[in-house]
Amino acid sequence: MEILRHVVVLVHLIGFAVLFGTWVNEAVHRRIRFTQLMNWGLLIAAVAGIILAAPFGIEWELNYVKLGVKLVILLVIGALLGIGMARQRRTDSLSPALFWSVGALTFANAAIAVLWR
Repeated sequence: MEILRHVVVLVHLIGFAVLFGTWVNEAVHRRIRFTQLMNWGLLIAAVAGIILAAPFGIEWELNYVKLGVKLVILLVIGALLGIGMARQRRTDSLSPALFWSVGALTFANAAIAVLWR
């Protein structure tokens, strides 16, 4: 069961890596836009995170405050991506505030996962 949990943690990290890596790529190339790959990264991270929040087969107590904070941040990132993608389709441009907010929140979510014990 522990190996399965480690595999799900890996998938969770890959989801955030896809989201943040795609965001960094767009930022480095000075393209202020959201891509479909960002949505996929968010979906992968969200599904794996929800699976990790299930207390099956572990001997320790889960930190539900941390999980709640991470879930709220994930939902905000999803909302910003949804709003940004809709505006981007309609006007073919994206607010830099939306773009930079997604990057900062994604970084913050990964930092919370690693630093908050």
